[in-house]
Amino acid sequence: MNQVGKERVLTGDRVTGKLHLGHYAGSLQNRVHLQNKYDTMILLADIQALTTHFERPESISVHLREVALDYLAAGVDPNQATIFVQSMVPEIAELTVFFSMFVTVNALRHNPTVKAESKGSGLDELYYGFLGYPVSQAADIAFCKATVVPAGEDQLPHLELARKVTRRFNELYRPVFPEPRALISDSPRLVGTDGNAKMSKSLGNAIELASSSEELALKVRRAVTDPARVRKHDPGHPEVCPIYAYHKVFGADQAPEIRENCERGTIGCTECKRRITLTLDLLLEPMRERRARYAGKPDLVDEILIVGTRRARGIAKETLAEVREAMGLDYFRA
Repeated sequence: MNQVGKERVLTGDRVTGKLHLGHYAGSLQNRVHLQNKYDTMILLADIQALTTHFERPESISVHLREVALDYLAAGVDPNQATIFVQSMVPEIAELTVFFSMFVTVNALRHNPTVKAESKGSGLDELYYGFLGYPVSQAADIAFCKATVVPAGEDQLPHLELARKVTRRFNELYRPVFPEPRALISDSPRLVGTDGNAKMSKSLGNAIELASSSEELALKVRRAVTDPARVRKHDPGHPEVCPIYAYHKVFGADQAPEIRENCERGTIGCTECKRRITLTLDLLLEPMRERRARYAGKPDLVDEILIVGTRRARGIAKETLAEVREAMGLDYFRA
C-alpha cells in the first residue's frame, strides 16, 4: 500500500560508480525534497548497470554501496524513502518479460535516448539487454504502480514508452496499472570540468559528491575555463565557461557579479575558481560528514537496503499476482 494520502514516485540510478555534482543538481537534490511529499521509491538499478558493465559484474557490489552512501549523504532519509535493490525484486524481471511480448523492436530502435546512449556506450554491438532497457524501466515504474516519475528532457522518450506499455497492458487484459506522469525537472544539465560534455563518470570530467576538500580544489583548479581568454584582464565569455556554469547552479547569489566582472576582465579565472571552490566545499561538507557516519556502520547501510528491498518485494508480489490473474496465468489458485 502507498503511504496514506501520498502518491508514489519512482526514481533511481544505475549503479556504475559514485554520484557527482551533475547527479546532485539534476535529480538527487530534488529527491530529498520529494521524500517529504511522496511515497518515494528509490531504485538501485544493478541489472540495468549490467547493460554496459556485464563483463565486470564484480564491480556492481562495490558501486551499489557507494551509490547508497551517496543517497544517504545527500539527505535521503530511509525512514521516509524506500531504497531497494533491483535484482533482489525478481518480480520486476518477470514483469519485464511480460511487457516485452508486446513492445516492438522498431519502437526500441527508434527511441532517441537508446540511440544516443548506444553511441556513447563504447559497445561494439547493440545487445538485447541494452536495446530492451526502456522495457526494463517500464517494469521498474509499473511494479510499484508509481504515478509520478521525475525526468529530464532526455528521459521523456523512456517515460512515454512506459506510458504506452501500461496503457497497452490495460487494454489487452484489464486495468492494473496507472499511467505514470513526468515530473519535469528544470535543473540544468551540468557541464563537465573538460567543458566538452555533460558531467559524466565515464568521461572522467566529474566532481564526485564524495570528494575531499583537496580533491575538490584540484579538480576545480584543473578545470577548463574560457578558451578565448588568454590574459587575466581580457574580457571573458562566461556563457562558455564551466566554472561560471557551476556558479549559476550552486552560487546563484554571486553569479551576476561573477558574470559582470568576468565580462569586464576585472576578475581572473584563478579568483573565480577560488570562489566556486569555497561554495562547493560548503555544499559538500555536510555530505562528507553524513557519508562518514554511515560508512562507519556498513551493517546499518546493508540493513537499510534489506528493509527497503523487502518492502519493494512485498509490493511487487501483490502487483504480479494481479498481473497473472489479468493474463490468465494463475493456473493453480487454491
